[in-house]
Amino acid sequence: MRLFQDLLDQSRQLNQTPHNKKLNLPYHVPNHKYKTIIVGLKVPNLPAPLHYLNFFTAIGVDEFSIFYNESAIQTTALDTAVTLVSSSPHMIGQLNSYSISHECFFNQQEFQFAQREHLSGHFSSLLLERASDELGFELEIEAAKPLNYFSKLRFNLAEHWSLTAFCRGVIVYKQQEYKINEIASFEFARSSYLSYLSCAFYVYQLINIGNEQQIIFVQCRNTLSQLMYSRIYFKNIEKQNIQYFDEDVEFHIRRLYPKIKTPNNQFMYLPREFEWSYSNENLSIVLEGHSRGDFKFGLGAGFVGSFYYTLKVNDEIFEGASGYGEYIDCRDLKWQEQNKEDEMMKKFEQAVPLMFKK
Repeated sequence: MRLFQDLLDQSRQLNQTPHNKKLNLPYHVPNHKYKTIIVGLKVPNLPAPLHYLNFFTAIGVDEFSIFYNESAIQTTALDTAVTLVSSSPHMIGQLNSYSISHECFFNQQEFQFAQREHLSGHFSSLLLERASDELGFELEIEAAKPLNYFSKLRFNLAEHWSLTAFCRGVIVYKQQEYKINEIASFEFARSSYLSYLSCAFYVYQLINIGNEQQIIFVQCRNTLSQLMYSRIYFKNIEKQNIQYFDEDVEFHIRRLYPKIKTPNNQFMYLPREFEWSYSNENLSIVLEGHSRGDFKFGLGAGFVGSFYYTLKVNDEIFEGASGYGEYIDCRDLKWQEQNKEDEMMKKFEQAVPLMFKK
């Protein structure tokens, strides 16, 4: 499985290569070859009650299972643009769907979604605006190194990259203004309609350690719950470098929320308590997280939200209340429930009781 993946996906090699050259990354609107474009901004560590901000758009809905939101399609999949803009408080207007041909305007320097969301400029200097009485903002985004790849398929079939970004501006939530100046992650993905890919489970978590370090954890499993990759990207913003780990990176869900039914008629368990970790002879990373329960549907077939955490890096301990997370589980329920039972058995073997709400 790993050998086949590495033959097709070059991201592992690229993540291990120093990025000292001038960035020459793709950033464009859908075209004849790349029918699906995804652009995202993820900002953790915001003050209460916001805790986080995300902007996610899928322009041309790919049938890639974890990002396929059938309920958002109004005309055709490739004529649909979906935007998810959310923060921690309860919202009713975080998810919007548009007809590209009738409601959107795109060129190489501009993404306009009706009269609501507007992204302009190049990824090294962007302006993101949203007009809404519920949640609006005007944010300047300066993306810079370090760079990491989540995927980079051969033959330019698809790729997904992330840059650390400096995000400054004003967020207005229900007429209350919040000035922000935070480290974020700016991301871009493109695909030539890869409906055959089998990723069915996806978890992504982002935290900042002060203004100097940023950590991204991501794991993906296929429809049979086999591990495709499990990775930690540990970024030093001041030094503009990255430590990359993709072996022996563990992820465990300790407690789950009750089963829910999504707008796509899929059943899913969402994580309440979880842990991910990595260690070698020189470094130990352990994060214990507790979801705030503020999940918002619309990131493809899944959810975004925030979490409390305790992070231990060797002997240093960091605590935070505003980590950012994404969670999508399109596996058959037997895999989701088997994982739950496995965790229960592990706890039982250690003589520690664990209860799940039904």
